Amino acid sequence: MLKIRSFLPILVFFTLTQPLTAQLKAPGEFLPHQLGEQFTPHEMLADYVRHVAANSPNIVLKEYGRTNEQRPLLLAYISSPQNLARLEDIRLNNLRRAGILEGAADPNLAPGIVWLSFNVHGNEAAGSESSMAVLHALADPQNARTQAWLKNTIVIIDPCINPDGQARYTHWYRIASNRTPDPRPDSREHQEPWPGGRTNHYHFDLNRDWAWQTQVETRQRIPRYLEWMPHVHVDIHEQGYNSPYYFAPAAQPYHLFITPFQRDFQFTIGRNNAKYFDQNGWLYFSREVFDLLYPSYGDTYPTFNGAVGMTYEQGGIGAGRAVLLRNGDTLTLYDRVAHHTASALATVETTSQHAQALNQNFASFFQRARTNPPGEYKAYVIKGTNAPERLKSFCQLLDRNQVQYGKAGKTSGLTAYNYQNGQTITLKVEPNDLVVSAYQPRSTMAQVLLDPEAAVVDSLTYDITSWSLPYAYGLETYASKQRLDPSGNYEFPAPPAASVPASPPYAYLLSWNALNHARLLAAVLQAGIKVRFANEPFTLESKAFARGTLVITRGDNRHMEQALDQKLVSIAKEFQQQFTTVQSGFAESGRDLGSGSYSLIQTPRIAVLSGDQTSGNEFGQVWYFFEQELNYPVTIIDANRLDRTDLSYFNLLVLPEGRYRLGDPAWDKISAWINAGGRIIALGQAVTALEDRKGFALARFASDEAKRAAEKASDQITLDERFDQYGIQERKAISDMIPGAIFKVKMDVTHPLAYGMAPEYFSLKTGELAYQPLKNAWNVGTIGSELMISGFAGKNAREEQKNTVVFAVESKGAGSVIYLVDNPLFRAFWENGKFLFSNAVFFAGF
Repeated sequence: MLKIRSFLPILVFFTLTQPLTAQLKAPGEFLPHQLGEQFTPHEMLADYVRHVAANSPNIVLKEYGRTNEQRPLLLAYISSPQNLARLEDIRLNNLRRAGILEGAADPNLAPGIVWLSFNVHGNEAAGSESSMAVLHALADPQNARTQAWLKNTIVIIDPCINPDGQARYTHWYRIASNRTPDPRPDSREHQEPWPGGRTNHYHFDLNRDWAWQTQVETRQRIPRYLEWMPHVHVDIHEQGYNSPYYFAPAAQPYHLFITPFQRDFQFTIGRNNAKYFDQNGWLYFSREVFDLLYPSYGDTYPTFNGAVGMTYEQGGIGAGRAVLLRNGDTLTLYDRVAHHTASALATVETTSQHAQALNQNFASFFQRARTNPPGEYKAYVIKGTNAPERLKSFCQLLDRNQVQYGKAGKTSGLTAYNYQNGQTITLKVEPNDLVVSAYQPRSTMAQVLLDPEAAVVDSLTYDITSWSLPYAYGLETYASKQRLDPSGNYEFPAPPAASVPASPPYAYLLSWNALNHARLLAAVLQAGIKVRFANEPFTLESKAFARGTLVITRGDNRHMEQALDQKLVSIAKEFQQQFTTVQSGFAESGRDLGSGSYSLIQTPRIAVLSGDQTSGNEFGQVWYFFEQELNYPVTIIDANRLDRTDLSYFNLLVLPEGRYRLGDPAWDKISAWINAGGRIIALGQAVTALEDRKGFALARFASDEAKRAAEKASDQITLDERFDQYGIQERKAISDMIPGAIFKVKMDVTHPLAYGMAPEYFSLKTGELAYQPLKNAWNVGTIGSELMISGFAGKNAREEQKNTVVFAVESKGAGSVIYLVDNPLFRAFWENGKFLFSNAVFFAGF
């Protein structure tokens, strides 16, 4: 029988050396198991947190929201009773210190503020287990050591950021594991099935969502974070179970806007953590793998908001309660909880010891932000001529991150960088342009999100290397090195008061250039209303309309009778839109409304493939888009059952990214279904399932000659590599990589896939897929021989991307195949990509 060792001395010292109060129970006294003996379901975790809050004078507990599956999101505020009595005063004073609130900060009200985030990835469940040990150690009024820290420290604990993922993992593990833990790695209890518990309900990685705030958990947590602005933040994770413990300092690359104090204090914290790990002989490492660049992590987002932000990683993913390691040792859940508890409490100790320095440097961070912002660009001008709906969505994200902006207010001129072509120009600023000044408290975050290029010291990075919001939102934008302050609030016109027209119109028209228009269209179609879209520009009743304009005629909707007008008015109010009504279909230029130039939209009946042939994250992006972005119904089908599925009801099949293993019977079924009128949308890596497949146009090379040339070049590279040095292999490998960079793509705006878009689309490319333009297909989005790139792409990878196709539509029988080589739904923050995907759903391939 496997013998499980109990907690090591460091944890005992922190948590169990003092007698307990009569009411407050240690986790092992409250739960039906000892910590480390079994995983604690979320409902038990929440019960224990509530128990501690009810029985300790050191805690204020607040529920800050609910998950998609209605589990509670909790924050525990822990300090001395004296500090808790002034908790709101401390919070407001901290915001004054940052200049976020007006007024002078009280220097005598300056505790260190440390925020500990546990279990952002649900299957890294030792985090939430250790949160209970940390909570108890801090809450116990008999623990003299922790009580001393709390005299000058506020500790904020989120015991489980991702309750739905944690519940999915812990419930599965309790079902799948043996009564006695089986440490053999090939045991079922170490083989978590798709999609795993890492992600939230919609399979989103919440540790990539801090800045974008697409998910309900993040949208409820970030306002709480920004109203506190802690000085230290730790994001507590797990990694592969053979890895030793990782803590700060972080690896390069650091974003260049990170201050010397933020870098140096990571060493201060790391040294104190190391002291306790050394005492117990625990293996650990630092300054490797986990960098500080991508702004939407649980370490970088706090860092760009003035904190010392850090990730801690315990080996443990897939370890269950016990697993054999490569070195012959057995890693137990007891060990994992002990390590996390020790590092978390050591961090609280360091915060307490350096509270004064933390407060001083926190104030300095924001003083620099307001008076001498670190970046090259000091002002960002987003033209007021951009589509209003796009501007609104952009401003909503700025608001969520509390980045200040306003209107220019007057005409002026300044030298500026043009995001669209990379040129420096003399810009005419118009009164209604939107301006973001870098001279504001949150300037560091503003610059990180808006700069056309990330300021980085190295290209070896853990994640994407570019994310510039003007590209993500498809907005005409300029950045200037000159200061330009807004002169007032940027206000959008109030939505028009929609009402049923006095005289029934011949048709209702709506421009098509933003995601909100797609949401409206989804609602209109679900109401049973027939809609067309314009394939050519036209003028009607002295108004010009572009390709993609939605056209709803009374003639197409005779079945609605008088209900048509009332329904459309109701939908327009819901989406704060206004239809243009016309009394005639006779065009002054272009085609009349009864022309075949206006395509009738087939109401999509959508099936989405899922299961272990798809990537869990990327399937979730599609699922989330339809359910939460469009509010449009889909049927989810396991790809392993596709050959047994009747597709006759559906007219659109979506293939999320993945590695498909569909057999010939499934492909024969799909091909026949397409020929009969079905449409497929293949995203990202999913297109490889169609590559060089009989009956499909997608091919790696446009000709046999091009294929032979590539093979010859590859053979030569292989020969040259025989002389490489071992030590350069990692850096050499990145020459072939695109970890995440923005490429300028030329769009054929006369094709329905590109309706409502600009001639240039900036695509977030997260892989190296490259295809020469397709034969007998519409190559709608292409990259030419002259590249414009934001972010890192390896030298060889850049060459591979020249003269390639990114988006294409192939006609196949009565149906079509839509190839989206770059996934436009990546992490749900690429707003212009979501609009492109809407074109694929509603317009392309008919």
